[in-house]
Amino acid sequence: MPKLWGGRMKGKADQAMFALNASYAFDCRLYSQDIRGSIAWTQALHQAGVLSEGESSTITDGLAQVLEEFQTGTFIPVSEDEDIHTAVERRLTELVGAVGGKLHTGRSRNDQVATDFRIWVMETCDGLCRQITNLAGVMVDHAAGNLSVPMPGYTHLQPAQPVTWGAWLLAFVWPLCRDRKRFEQVRASTAVLPLGSGALAGTTYPINRTWLAETLGFKHISQSSLDAVSDRDFALEFLFASATLGIHLSKLAESLILFNTREFGFITLDDAFSTGSSLMPQKKNPDPLELARGKSGRLIGNLTSLLVTLKGLPSTYDKDLQEDKEPVFDSADTLLALLPVLAGLIHTMKINPEAMGRILQSELLATDLADDLVEEGIPFREAHAVVGRLAAAAEQKEKTLSTLSETDLEAAGYRGNPAALRSLTVEKSLARRSNIGGVSSSALSIQLEAARAALSTQRGG
Repeated sequence: MPKLWGGRMKGKADQAMFALNASYAFDCRLYSQDIRGSIAWTQALHQAGVLSEGESSTITDGLAQVLEEFQTGTFIPVSEDEDIHTAVERRLTELVGAVGGKLHTGRSRNDQVATDFRIWVMETCDGLCRQITNLAGVMVDHAAGNLSVPMPGYTHLQPAQPVTWGAWLLAFVWPLCRDRKRFEQVRASTAVLPLGSGALAGTTYPINRTWLAETLGFKHISQSSLDAVSDRDFALEFLFASATLGIHLSKLAESLILFNTREFGFITLDDAFSTGSSLMPQKKNPDPLELARGKSGRLIGNLTSLLVTLKGLPSTYDKDLQEDKEPVFDSADTLLALLPVLAGLIHTMKINPEAMGRILQSELLATDLADDLVEEGIPFREAHAVVGRLAAAAEQKEKTLSTLSETDLEAAGYRGNPAALRSLTVEKSLARRSNIGGVSSSALSIQLEAARAALSTQRGG
């Protein structure tokens, strides 16, 4: 079969140039979307009176056979297959004869590939939403089972205030809820049909684009044919959503890596989600978490790559746009491989409350002590300074706040009830933070139900 654009050329394309120009190696994964679009286009051509009923049936049946060959692994590409569109049309023509050449009537590869790509992105957003929901659900379940287990909370990687394991883990669920919503929004903005735009100026045939959109699952049709063939905003949005999700997963992974160290000892990973060392027999490494952290750079890089590609393009279609698919494919593959592994890791990991408890010293109750002074009528700024001096004295004397002597209290200017200081406990600290979003049992129960509701009400597509 001659090249789709070969009539203008007098000689053969340079082989190195052809290899550079070709995209079949990566866009072959669009075969089902390409064939779906071609079947719909065939039917639209028949509705427009361009194809007879027999021609439409012949082409549709032939495309169905090509699809079956791809699905069963019997499709054989040839060296002349420049891209997936060429490959499908070449094989169709082999199967049905010259009538296959009518498929491309009124259509350009420009609007064809944009349509294929959008369908693929919409379907992939649905798959990612399901995986995000699964991971978030596993985290909610883990949090629910350990909702009120006390642990130290950190700022600047320094012990700060008591929280609970449930509160800590739920804090990573809400970013995932936002990530899922972001992919739902990407799907919605992707659902604009470019098919019928031709190369850039539209098609001369009376194609029912509204019917095409409904048939192919699009919500809208593009209003400018010039814009439709060049618009890759949806790909950027997909890559941004992917990079943001990658950052959230990286932050979660970094914390779990630290908590898994012997120095912290807060969690123990299951052997099924750990690796060993090729040299040191005792090692048990959190490789899946390190990969989650590392792959965030890859996801960010994919976004940057397409941003740079698009920034200087003139209007309508340019071959640079062939660079849109590989970063999107790679980001999707990365996340679809990573999300279920993280879900399995969290489902099987164990927490170690004793290790967490060792860090829950009275210093973490300093804010509670300041609040107690405020309740006695002391301005907060003064109370803050007093408790700060007490903390400094405890550190210098290698004591805890609760074991400071009466002399130590007087030297720091402490005018509160010493008994109140002695009675500070982690349990009281947690219980008094009962506002929505807080770490008391009642507040966490509300948050837990809110997280479950958020996961159940969001819908992909």
